[in-house]
Amino acid sequence: MATEVSSERIVAPRRGATTDTVQWAGPPRHKVASTAAQVVQWTLLGGFSLLFLYPFVWLLSASLKPRGEIFDNRLLPLTVVWDNYVEVFNQLPLLSWISNSIIIALLSAGLMTISSSLVAFGFAYFRFPGKTWLFRLLLASMMLPGAVTLIPNYLIWRYLGWLGTSVPLWGAALFGSGFYIFLMRQFYLSLPRELFEAARVDGCSALGLFTRIAFPLALPASVIVFIFEFQASWNNFTGPLIYLNATGVENFTVPLGIAHAMSLYSPTNGGQGDYQYVMVASLLVTLPMIIIFAFGQRYFVEGVASVGVKG
Repeated sequence: MATEVSSERIVAPRRGATTDTVQWAGPPRHKVASTAAQVVQWTLLGGFSLLFLYPFVWLLSASLKPRGEIFDNRLLPLTVVWDNYVEVFNQLPLLSWISNSIIIALLSAGLMTISSSLVAFGFAYFRFPGKTWLFRLLLASMMLPGAVTLIPNYLIWRYLGWLGTSVPLWGAALFGSGFYIFLMRQFYLSLPRELFEAARVDGCSALGLFTRIAFPLALPASVIVFIFEFQASWNNFTGPLIYLNATGVENFTVPLGIAHAMSLYSPTNGGQGDYQYVMVASLLVTLPMIIIFAFGQRYFVEGVASVGVKG
C-alpha cells in the first residue's frame, strides 16, 4: 500500500527520546509567507475598491435626500425621500434624454464596429501598393486632438444641412476610427492566413472572407470596440452641445440634459437648488452602461487577452 507524504514538516526526535515520539514543527515557511501575501493583497484590493466606490455610494445617498441635506456628506441619509425617483420624471424629460442617448450610442457603436472592422481586415489581409504608408498615415491621424477637427466637421455638417439633428453624432462612425482600426487589425493578424487562402480556393469572395470568416472570429475584439464606442458616445458632451443645443430640451442627450438641469436648478439662475433630481438622473443614466458591461464582460475579457497577439 502506498504511503502518503504530508507537506508539513516533521522534525526527527532528539537524542535520548523514544522512537515513538515525533515533533511537529508547524506549516512550512513558504506557506506562511504565501498566506500573508494574500492577506495583504486582498486588503489592498478591498481598500481601493471602497475608495473607487465611494463616489457612487455618495451619489446613491444624495439621490435619497431632501433638498436641504444633499451636501451634508453623510452616506446614511437622515431623511429618506423615495419620491425623488418619481418626481424626477415630472421635473425633467429624463426618458427622452435616455432614449435619445441610447439610439445615438447604438448607431454610433454599431456603425463604428462594422466600418473599423472592414478597414482593419483590408489592412491585415490584402496587399496593395502604398499599404504601409497609408497605414502610417492612419496612425498619424490618432495624434490629432479632437479640437483640431471640430470646426471643419461643423462646417461639413452645416453644408449638408444636418445641423440640429442627431446625424452628426453618429454619422462620422461610418468612416471608422484610427484607434479601432489598429485594434482590430492586430486581432486579424493573429488569424492564420491559410484559413482565408483555403476559402479563396473554394470560391469565396473578398467580402465573403470578411462576413463569413474574419468578422465572426473577431467577435471578442468587436465587443471591445462596441463597448468603448458606446461609452464614448454615451458620455459625449461636446458634440450634443454643438449640434443639439439650439433644439428643444426633449432632443437633448443625457450629458447635455444633466448640464441643463444643473443650470435650471442653480440659485444663480433663479432656481431653488433642487439638486436631488440631478442626483437621481445621474444615478439612473449609469444603468445602461452597467448593463452593457455586464452582458459583454466575458467577451471583453477574451478580447483583451487575444488582441495584440501578433504585431
